[in-house]
Amino acid sequence: MPTTLSSPFTSANLINGSWSSHGDGTFNTVVDKYRGTELAKLPHATEAQMEEAITAAHGSRETLRKLSAGERSAKLDALAALIAEHEDAIVDLMVKEAGKPIGAARIEVARSITTVRTAAAEALRFGGEVIPLDFGAGAGRMAFTKRFPIGVIAAITPFNFPLNLVLHKVAPAMAVGCPVVLKPSPQAPLCSLLLGSFLEKIGWPKGAFSVLVCGVPVAEKLVKDERVAMLSFTGSDKVGWHLKNICGKKKLALELGGNAAVIVDESTDLPAIAKAVAVGANVYAGQTCISTQRIYAVKSVFAEFRDLLVKEYDALKAGDPNDTSVTVGPIIDKGHFERISGWVDEAVKGGATLLAGGKAVDASCNVYSATLLTGTSTTMKVSCAEVFGPVAVLEEVADFNKAIAQVNNSAYGLQAGVYTNSIARMKQAHDELEVGGIILNNVPGFRMDSMPYGGIKDSGLGREGVKYAMEEMSEPRLLVY
Repeated sequence: MPTTLSSPFTSANLINGSWSSHGDGTFNTVVDKYRGTELAKLPHATEAQMEEAITAAHGSRETLRKLSAGERSAKLDALAALIAEHEDAIVDLMVKEAGKPIGAARIEVARSITTVRTAAAEALRFGGEVIPLDFGAGAGRMAFTKRFPIGVIAAITPFNFPLNLVLHKVAPAMAVGCPVVLKPSPQAPLCSLLLGSFLEKIGWPKGAFSVLVCGVPVAEKLVKDERVAMLSFTGSDKVGWHLKNICGKKKLALELGGNAAVIVDESTDLPAIAKAVAVGANVYAGQTCISTQRIYAVKSVFAEFRDLLVKEYDALKAGDPNDTSVTVGPIIDKGHFERISGWVDEAVKGGATLLAGGKAVDASCNVYSATLLTGTSTTMKVSCAEVFGPVAVLEEVADFNKAIAQVNNSAYGLQAGVYTNSIARMKQAHDELEVGGIILNNVPGFRMDSMPYGGIKDSGLGREGVKYAMEEMSEPRLLVY
């Protein structure tokens, strides 16, 4: 396996098939999230460079449209092979730029390969449908739909899955034949730029994929441009809803996170659940939108489960993400580290009880301890807002009905975990929980890259998952004859 990567991706943006180390005169410095050392210094793209990228993408639509499904699938297979070839080097890059523990980074790269291979397979079977018309006024007629790419996709991605969440936008777009202009996270853009170099190597058409690190005004130009057919955004709800307000008439997919909940009833294996929940709340320092944040245990098992959960919390290791035994690595930056610490302190001052953690492990490296609170109120930020850190609340509820009510008492609705052996309660959870997905006997952080993924309420609009994103990025055209 190659351990080094040869590319200008650490010093330039990819714009219309060329690498540019020039920008507006300011730079985005990417640092190792644990050690603080500089990894890259990238120029902030100018408005003119964004214009060039959008123009190139718009101009590449016909080239992509003429690619056969077989050609698009073959390019995706080649991309998957290239990622697999450089797996070790990508893992190392991901650990450095995103602070992701090495075990989690390996899982992400493996998932990334699966995402691309799934898109390659879907490109061959994705199509329209036959429409029944042979009755009434339609007697003697037939109809079918064929799906066509909608055009340029504006993709804006976060730091926490710097390759796989990017591929959840790029791979479906490639599968249906849509060009992409990508604005990656400033904290972890290097995997996105590396992906650009990979697309060059597989011969993806020039201009059909650009990656630009840029400031807010330049990013908003991308969002507002009428030549862009769809905005696909993953990030905070505040930014996402703002972009919805300014994006105009284009299609929209928003994945905006949440404060995911778990229900534990009395019919389950409590020791195993405690272990899964502890990891689910703290892996990658809780920096995933479906990280377990709210835990509701029914009264009859609450005390036993609390003690088991605290024991599992105490067993978690925090520190250097290069250490394979570490679950809780660094928070992405000092600002978020201080915000998380402040929210915990605020909850304790407001009457919450600390069951575990609640302090810095290494402030110089932005490592915060796995933290568990109880006795919180629904108005505390650690409960009602998205912590995006290694913090969860555990609360007692009278029964399963009360647990469902508590889960639904949220502005968010992405995914929830339900631990029960009751078929009736499984059905009740599916009928009554106001979320995009219910994960039975597992934490809400479970995700397969082929499944429909997304939320309701402040958690967003639309669905990702390869086939479902392809549907969002294409439109059916009806033929009646």
